[in-house]
Amino acid sequence: QVQLVESGGGLVQAGGSLRLSCAASGRTFGRYSMGWFRQAPGKEREFVIVSSSGGNTYYADSVNGRFGISRDSAKNTTYLQMNSLKAEETGVYYCAADHLGWGSRRIGDYEIWGQGTQVTVSS
Repeated sequence: QVQLVESGGGLVQAGGSLRLSCAASGRTFGRYSMGWFRQAPGKEREFVIVSSSGGNTYYADSVNGRFGISRDSAKNTTYLQMNSLKAEETGVYYCAADHLGWGSRRIGDYEIWGQGTQVTVSS
């Protein structure tokens, strides 16, 4: 069974940091793009950051310079490092996999999704 499981969410003060993990199972995702998305209460899901299969990283403008993504192929795990968090970044964070591999920002291109992990940033 192909599965993505996020972890590492929680409560953090504004200005703080969190690292989220996305553990993949059922197949290796080296040729996939691995992306992170988030959904704030009452809002649509939005793109945050993606790592393409070729190692390129693409950011949403709002997180550029504060967020980073990394992949550990041995552990089949993708990480999202979030620094200088803001209260408006509260929401559920999802990781997702796209077999096209080129680093899409489009939600519709991602065919495998995790269940999400809650991040709450207090002001």
